[in-house]
Amino acid sequence: MTPSTRRNGIRVCIDRGGTFTDCVASIPVPVSEEHPTGRKELVVKLLSVDPSNYPDAPREGIRRILEIATGKPHPRDQLVATENLESIRMGTTVATNALLERKGERCALLISKGFKDLLLIGNQSRPKIFDLSITKPDVLYQAVVEVEERVTLVGYTSSPLGIVEDIDPNDPTFVKGISGEYVHVLQKPDMTKIRKQLEDLYSQGFRSIAVCLLHSYTFVDHELAVGKLAKEIGFTHISLSSSIMPMIKIVPRGTSATADAYLTPCIQTYVDGFISGFDENLVKNVSLQFMQSDGGLTPVNQFSGLRAILSGPAGGVVGYGMTAFDSKHGVPVIGFDMGGTSTDVSRFSGKYEHVFETTTAGVTIQAPQLDINTVAAGGGSMLFFRNGTFVVGPESASAHPGPACYRKGGPLTVTDANLVLDRLNPEYFPKIFGPNENESLDVNIARSKFEELTKQINDYMAKDKESQGLKWTPMTVDEVAYGFIKVANESMCRPIRALTEAKGHDASKHILSVFGGAGGQHACAIARALGIGSIFIHKYASVLSAYGLSLADVVYEAQEPSSEIFSEKSIPALKERVKSLLLQCHQELEKQGFSKDNIDCEIYLNMRYHGTDCALMTLKPEGEDGWDFAQAFVENYKYEFGFSLPDRDIIVDDIRVRGIGRSSQSSAMSVQDEVATLKRSPVDISLADCFTSVYFEEGRHDKTPTYLLEKLPVGTTIAGPAIIMDANSAILIQPFCSGLITSSTVVITIGDGQKSQVTTEMDPIMLAVFGNRFMSIAEQMGRTLQKTAISTNIKERLDFSCALFGPDGGLVANAPHIPVHLGSLSHAVRYQMDYYKGDITEGDVIMTNHPAAGGSHLPDITIITPVFNNGEIVFFIASRGHHADIGGILPGSMPPNSKELYQEGAAIRSFKLVSKGHFDLDGLTKLLVDEPAKYPGCSGTRCLRDNVSDLKAQVAANHKGISLVKGLIAEYGLDVVQAYMLHIRKNAEVAVRELLKGALRRSEGKDLVATDFMDDGSRISLRIGINPEDGSAVFDFEGTSEEVYGNCNAPASVTHSAIIYCLRCMVAMDIPLNQGCLTPVTIKIPEKSMLSPSETAAVVGGNVLVSQRLVDVILKAFQVCGASQGCMNNLTFGVGGKTVDTKTGDTKTVEGWGYYETIAGGAGAGPTWNGQSGVHTHMTNTRITDPEILERRYPVILREFSLRAGSGGEGLHPGGEGLIRDIEFLEPMEVSILSERRVFQPYGIAGGGPGQSGKNLWVQKRTIRKKDGLLLAPSDVDAYAKEETETVFRTVNLSGKNTAHVKAGDRLLICTPGGGAWGGKDGAHPGVAGSSVPPLQQTFTKGSVNEYTALQEASV
Repeated sequence: MTPSTRRNGIRVCIDRGGTFTDCVASIPVPVSEEHPTGRKELVVKLLSVDPSNYPDAPREGIRRILEIATGKPHPRDQLVATENLESIRMGTTVATNALLERKGERCALLISKGFKDLLLIGNQSRPKIFDLSITKPDVLYQAVVEVEERVTLVGYTSSPLGIVEDIDPNDPTFVKGISGEYVHVLQKPDMTKIRKQLEDLYSQGFRSIAVCLLHSYTFVDHELAVGKLAKEIGFTHISLSSSIMPMIKIVPRGTSATADAYLTPCIQTYVDGFISGFDENLVKNVSLQFMQSDGGLTPVNQFSGLRAILSGPAGGVVGYGMTAFDSKHGVPVIGFDMGGTSTDVSRFSGKYEHVFETTTAGVTIQAPQLDINTVAAGGGSMLFFRNGTFVVGPESASAHPGPACYRKGGPLTVTDANLVLDRLNPEYFPKIFGPNENESLDVNIARSKFEELTKQINDYMAKDKESQGLKWTPMTVDEVAYGFIKVANESMCRPIRALTEAKGHDASKHILSVFGGAGGQHACAIARALGIGSIFIHKYASVLSAYGLSLADVVYEAQEPSSEIFSEKSIPALKERVKSLLLQCHQELEKQGFSKDNIDCEIYLNMRYHGTDCALMTLKPEGEDGWDFAQAFVENYKYEFGFSLPDRDIIVDDIRVRGIGRSSQSSAMSVQDEVATLKRSPVDISLADCFTSVYFEEGRHDKTPTYLLEKLPVGTTIAGPAIIMDANSAILIQPFCSGLITSSTVVITIGDGQKSQVTTEMDPIMLAVFGNRFMSIAEQMGRTLQKTAISTNIKERLDFSCALFGPDGGLVANAPHIPVHLGSLSHAVRYQMDYYKGDITEGDVIMTNHPAAGGSHLPDITIITPVFNNGEIVFFIASRGHHADIGGILPGSMPPNSKELYQEGAAIRSFKLVSKGHFDLDGLTKLLVDEPAKYPGCSGTRCLRDNVSDLKAQVAANHKGISLVKGLIAEYGLDVVQAYMLHIRKNAEVAVRELLKGALRRSEGKDLVATDFMDDGSRISLRIGINPEDGSAVFDFEGTSEEVYGNCNAPASVTHSAIIYCLRCMVAMDIPLNQGCLTPVTIKIPEKSMLSPSETAAVVGGNVLVSQRLVDVILKAFQVCGASQGCMNNLTFGVGGKTVDTKTGDTKTVEGWGYYETIAGGAGAGPTWNGQSGVHTHMTNTRITDPEILERRYPVILREFSLRAGSGGEGLHPGGEGLIRDIEFLEPMEVSILSERRVFQPYGIAGGGPGQSGKNLWVQKRTIRKKDGLLLAPSDVDAYAKEETETVFRTVNLSGKNTAHVKAGDRLLICTPGGGAWGGKDGAHPGVAGSSVPPLQQTFTKGSVNEYTALQEASV
């Protein structure tokens, strides 16, 4: 019996949200003209939590529906009868709320020994790059147990020879895993000891556990054994990471397993409580299904917490996808779901867009989820006026106290602005507000608060204008409220542009489907800003997440890992594995009652090019024999990134089958077809329910009609301005737009409208709008660069910056925010301006990387392109990317022992890479290949092809920036655009001047002074003198040591970057990051010092080490917080490169591989916060390679990666702890470490203790002859019997900067520094002239756009 042939009962779909629960019921009725399908729909909306009236909102909703449908009472004190129910489908935020509020089940984690802190460390990056009080989300487990077991992979993918599987077929410790990879079992688990550990957990009250062991995605035996034992002991919930999601990467797989152990018991408790309120026939006779995060339904007995996180919003995506998209017309749809605290943005083009690793509420989840991107802007977003500009959010008033108009003492919000502008009418909203929840929305309190804010704005602006000799025209309350609406709309447009642009789509070529309670008020403005011509608002838009459940399919997924190279040879084995997964899906769906005719299966291979991390889930081409996955992958890759890599193998990482049990689909005409054939007539004005005065861009429209949707006939056209009210929301049709009523949807067509005239005079509203537009240009440049680049550094680590500069070379907007690039890019632009002195023509593109020309270190190559307007340069566009190699003495061009600049690679002051439109490949080859190789011991770039590809990508990114700047100029005029460039700089300047004045007051008028030392004894000295009148400051580094004969020399531009970074951190609010930050600052650096070295000085350590110490010195001068680890712990290892034959003296290049990482440490504590442990600080924020990826790619075993207990400084607020990273090498190779704080400890402040200094230990594994202790060469060991030799270990200190040639079995133990504490342990602290930096609010976001943003901030 399939779901489509079950008895004809009531079908209920429920979306249980955080505030409201929406119920949409389909009730059987006699067939009639009004109900041709024999069904009518009923909507019930109620509060999700109302304990004084009912215990469970969804059950109460069903009870009310049954009373209405049957006309019979269903008392609340009795079990709900189910004889009339056919099905219940539910989406719920139970799991989401438990995750957000950290109210899940108490659970424990079992993980491989050496990795107890792994999930706490995560990827080691910090979530907010300018937040000194670093906060990371708490882990979900309450106890952790280390399991003494270990497996590792055989062979490694980075070998030029391919994976060499050197195994003994008779050795049982070598096992072939599920993915096809061989694993080596180094240590089997001691089940007796594990039993004792589990029994201890059980005795402590734990009943839910997560098990995550290294490489269990392919080798499951150890996890299965632990899980079996836990079940015997009595644990009621056991989440095995190998069962939850068998994908490589232990960190997200581990967090997924703990999320499942944390949330599934909550889900089960909720479900049990829900079912207990019905009679005993609910489970027997009613189909009870829940929505999963992937947009598919699942039976109640298979619903898990891991797949429930997006259960609520997923229904909305299905809803608009099924109602707004028409496959015949093919126009893709953007979903815009605006609620109270946030807005969800997504896209549908005939197939659901899934992501397989995303972060929600700070927890990284590995599971298929719809790509829903959350923006911290909604009806409850709070409104502020800060430093002369309008700011919307990200803080939210939430449901309690809610907006000011809710009558509970709440702040001004977007909802209040709409109310004051009369876009919302209190008469149409229920009286559920106020302390007793029985009053209407209060427009008077909202207007009163806006009057106060308007006075504050006018007073500020009048004073500011007066100081410039200008007069300010006061703003009205309407203008202020509308200004905030404009800023809110612009902030919501940015992620929509990002979602579409990032994947190569044009936002304007979409339909905007708007739903959620607040979306209809902003729809026209959002669409117009994006260039979208049509808006669809479904009649159930306010309950679309519930309605979407009725259109959803039941889904069952099966997935396995793989490591196959896709080829004719591997296809038969892949087909067999797919066949097995297909059978699994069919059996499961048939068990649920679906016939074979109603089951479809989608086959996917998760594919990537060898040597890259960009895997694309590739759908099987149509047709029975359509196994040309390679062609489908290449086409997808070209569309996504703009190029392909034809000379590389394609790797299959995962095999996935998505089984779909099709629900009965409506045969109703699509909206598009109905619009094309609909007979239209203008609205009868007598249908207007009322007329009100509503404020728009051009002023108030005093007779704006309000219509009730239920009274408007199909085919009615409505010219704006007008308001359409449905039961639960308002739809605003703006002037120059028109609405059309269809049988299911309000279709709004966007007209051109009138734009208000923007002048060059500073307007605080337009200041915020231009701030968003300038940043959007830099962001879209970044996405173009990331899409078209080829190297791992730029494409996957996003180690680049894109920026917009004024005609004076001053920074206007910078994205992504890589601290070490912040101040230096402007130096590079100004150097080229001075170098060419006007000899730059349209079509020229300049390339530079020299430290003396504004560079940071040589691998960072800057591409600069002028923007011309009528023959004049009006802006500059620049992009800086970290190239994997540009020559020098070592691969990677970051040698720890360099003494001269030439040893670090090609140094280019200025080169016209493109001259009048011609790309000079010959000149580039000479600079990157030939010139560096002329120096002793050096070679040219080892990857010219990648260099060329990435440079072309940078040129393309700049070209994108130019087109966007020209578009902005066309929209507003050059004079206005350049005027706002200056206004935005002024805005940042004001914030910094206020910061400096405050610091002077706290220091009681004294200069701020600080000194710190590098490990070689070199001094960095700083004295800051602040002018009390204007807040200007002189940063004087007199007394700093001379240039170093080594690489710890920092170009002057790095000092500027450190200063602008520190100022931005101390301002502690989201100010524009531009040249204005440095306008009040004069920087004095002694010539020929380590901060202004000679042009031939080595600088690689200056970029990665001195930059960190500069930040420590600046923050010490301001007495803000204890020192952080003051280091990046740069580690490289590998083989190959340029070598000299010792016998012949001939030079040859050996093909090899290399690896580079930076390692986190402890953060400094401050007056209100403890230092964070195991996190990157200040001038870097790079993510670290997942342990399983590391061991798959390279011949190493990661023995330990944990927090270094006791390394943080002791005090009232202790410093963060450093890390221990223990790496065993399986082959001989060259290892280099470039680190600091191995001698001088990170300082504490205000009486706090220092953090421990770091250390780098080389543990040498050697073989000696027993009888006399003779050290044997590796080649001689086999000449002796095993009993004649002995293995010994010798531990030596590598010091902070060194290179070593390690042998197989050697280990490197890196112990990174801790952070300094704040205040004495006894709570005492001397008076300090410190700057109190409030922590920035953390908001939780999700989706691919936010993942991209997080990755941007995790790059340097």
